[in-house]
Amino acid sequence: MNLRLLSLLFLTLSLVGCASDFTEENLETASTEDRRIKGVEKFLGEDTLHFGGPKKREQEDTGLGVNSHLWRATLDTISFMPIASADPFGGVILTDWYSPPQSPKERFKMNIFILDRQLRSDGVRVSLFRQEQNSSGGWVDQAVNPQTITDLENAILARARHFRKKTLK
Repeated sequence: MNLRLLSLLFLTLSLVGCASDFTEENLETASTEDRRIKGVEKFLGEDTLHFGGPKKREQEDTGLGVNSHLWRATLDTISFMPIASADPFGGVILTDWYSPPQSPKERFKMNIFILDRQLRSDGVRVSLFRQEQNSSGGWVDQAVNPQTITDLENAILARARHFRKKTLK
């Protein structure tokens, strides 16, 4: 009996937590899109997603979940590498393996995370993986110089600042 009562209480609280802020008067006049966005904001937080509705705070970008300058700069900086996956709302870009033409027995892969909606120096994080081909044709993981990762992050940030300056003119 206690388990049923506890389950019913949990279900009731869950439903109340999902309730919308719309009153009965304006529920009929609100568009489906308005109700959907309001429900997402209530569940995920007001500043989580932005799809072109009213802005909740001062922001530099429009519909991306991350800073648009950092996003564009990242894609521009790594444009020579094949993209395996890109999520502009989560701020994740994953590349596939890339072998430079001058060293075909070496290959690289990157995971890039854009961490903020603001253009900040700590707003981008790069993980770089390097492999070399051994004599039997297999790929062996190799160490990556930490300075290379720092240089990549700085190149992305410099390109993002360049894009921002062009936007402000």
